[in-house]
Amino acid sequence: MDIKLHLLESFDAQATDGKTYKVLAYERLVRDESLPGAERWEPSGMTEYHLDDGRLVDLSADGTIRIHASPSPSTH
Repeated sequence: MDIKLHLLESFDAQATDGKTYKVLAYERLVRDESLPGAERWEPSGMTEYHLDDGRLVDLSADGTIRIHASPSPSTH
């Protein structure tokens, strides 16, 4: 499955160590295969959050953000 990320917004988040990180929210898009040969992308309903250095972050319901240890491959 081909995916593409579309930037929705960015915001600053302060960590418990006092550092401020820039967080980027992306909407995950998937290729629409219904039109052969067409370059058409549709929203998947999923959002991904990354730091500006590419590391993936998890955003929990209480607003806590957990940073993954290593940068994720960029698809944008």
